[in-house]
Amino acid sequence: MNSEGGDGRPVPPTSLPLQGGSSQRKKLSAPRISLSLDQSEDDLGETPDDLDIDVDDLDTPDEGDYLDYTDHEMDWEDPGAANKSGTSEPYNAIPTYSAEEERQDSKLWRSVIIGEQEHRINMKIIEPYMRVISHGGYYGSGVNAIIVFAACFLPDSDREDYHEIMENLFLYVISTLELMVAEDYMIVYLNGATPHRRMPGLGWLKKCYQMIDRRLRKNLKSFIILHPSWFIRTILAITKPFISAKFSSKIKYVNSLDDLQELIPMDCIQIPECIIRLDKELKEAAENSKVNSFLHGSEPTAASRTDRPDEAGASGS
Repeated sequence: MNSEGGDGRPVPPTSLPLQGGSSQRKKLSAPRISLSLDQSEDDLGETPDDLDIDVDDLDTPDEGDYLDYTDHEMDWEDPGAANKSGTSEPYNAIPTYSAEEERQDSKLWRSVIIGEQEHRINMKIIEPYMRVISHGGYYGSGVNAIIVFAACFLPDSDREDYHEIMENLFLYVISTLELMVAEDYMIVYLNGATPHRRMPGLGWLKKCYQMIDRRLRKNLKSFIILHPSWFIRTILAITKPFISAKFSSKIKYVNSLDDLQELIPMDCIQIPECIIRLDKELKEAAENSKVNSFLHGSEPTAASRTDRPDEAGASGS
C-alpha cells in the first residue's frame, strides 16, 4: 500500500478499508417516512426549515436568457413578408378604397325627403334618363322658374327593370322640382316625338300629382303641353276627376315652338333635336295643307287646324 512507484510518488490505493473488515458493507439508515394521511392542525401552516425561501436571494433571469421570437414574426406592414419567408401561403390583399372612389360611390345614391319621409334614389339606374327634367330659366319678374319635362327621354316600358327605373325616376323628378322652385313656376311638357311605349302611365302621373307638395301645387301657374296628341288628351281627360278644377284651368295646349315662344322666353330652354324635327315636319304639313286648300278653293276650318297637329304628334308618338 505504501510502496512507491518508479518516479518516487506513492501508488494510489485501489480500495478503501471499511469497518469490520473488507467483507462488510456500510449500512445507511433511511429517513422515517410517515404514510399516514392524517395530519394534525399543528402541522398545517408549518413550513420545514429547509423549505424557507428568501425572495431577495433569488436570481432573476437576464434579458438574454429569454427566447427570441422576433426572428419568425411577420412584418404586418409588408404584404410580401409571408412570401419572402417561404413558410406562409400567399394571400389576397384587401384593395384600398380611395377618397375619390368613396365620393363616387356616395354619388350613386341620394337621400331625399318627400312628404316628411326619407327616400333613397338609385342615381346610377336613372343616369340615362335624367334629362327628362331640366331648368328652363325664368319668366316675368322675380324668380319664377320654368321647368321643362321631356317625355321623349323616358325609358321604354318593355324593359325588365322598367318599374324600378320609373320608381327611382319619380323620386328624382319630385325632389328636383322642389330644389328648382323658389316661388311661382310653370311646367312645359314636351309631349312630341314620344312613342307610346315611352309615355308615362296613368298611375305614374296620378302618383306624381299626389306626391307634389301642397306649396308646389299652389305656386304652379301654368302647365303647358307642347305638341299634344290624342293620347295625352285622353289621359288628362281620364285624370280630370282626380285633380282640382284650379289645376285643370292651368293646362294649356301649344301646337308649335313658335306659339310657345310667344308665351315664354326660350333662351334657356333646351329643346331636344327630335322635337325640333317634329315641329319642322308639322310646320311643313300645315303649309302644304294651306296650299292644297287654296288650290281646291276651300279654307281649312279651325277644327282641321287643331286636329292635324294632334295627328302628326300621335304619329310621332
